[in-house]
Amino acid sequence: MLPWRWAEERLERAQNYWVVTARPNGRPHAVPVWGAWVEGCFYFDGGGRKASNMAANPAMVVHLESGAEVVIVEGVYDQGAKPGPDLFVRIQDAYAGKYDYRPDIPGQMYTVRPRTVLAWHNLPKDATRWRFRGERQGRGRPSA
Repeated sequence: MLPWRWAEERLERAQNYWVVTARPNGRPHAVPVWGAWVEGCFYFDGGGRKASNMAANPAMVVHLESGAEVVIVEGVYDQGAKPGPDLFVRIQDAYAGKYDYRPDIPGQMYTVRPRTVLAWHNLPKDATRWRFRGERQGRGRPSA
């Protein structure tokens, strides 16, 4: 099994993330986004189809673009979560470290809390699943 830090390192340094939501009719909608993995959650900004999909159905998937070092986050959009000032600065710093861009409005950040994370780089030998439990899923360390 892979250590949790292996998955977190890839989530933190990824340049592009695929976000998959469901349209109201159930059809999937996949789009690449910029984002940041900070304190056990995935944050991204934007709008459009994905925003309306998440408002209707908060279940979603975030997948890294690598097929060789796979990390898949199955989670939920936390509609009520908006990062506070200190957390928002850490999110801005994560963006600035990867992109020539700093988000400027905390209220336009989307928070994805993981429920399950899947990862591997030598399938099937090291396929690993972590589950997040508790009231504040997506915070802290998961159980493998």
